[in-house]
Amino acid sequence: MAPTKQAATAETNRGRRVELQGEVVANKMQKTISVLVYRTVKHEKYGKYVKKSTLIKAHDEKQTAKVGDTVVIYETRPLSKTKRWALASVVTTKK
Repeated sequence: MAPTKQAATAETNRGRRVELQGEVVANKMQKTISVLVYRTVKHEKYGKYVKKSTLIKAHDEKQTAKVGDTVVIYETRPLSKTKRWALASVVTTKK
């Protein structure tokens, strides 16, 4: 039996890519940026939405992102002890 069109596309796609948007806070490392990502979480007891932040290390192969830029990063395989993300694109640049 020949594979169907649906099965062929399922093999080529990697599934849903997890992407986050955040601000670059450090780029002093070689090919690595630190990205500050905010998320809102509902407080368990009071029900109020609280803003929480996470600092994520991401791989920047071409070293294009600068401090203050808004970037999109995506989840990838482990690249080092702390790097699990890579730079997808720079959304806005700081003037």
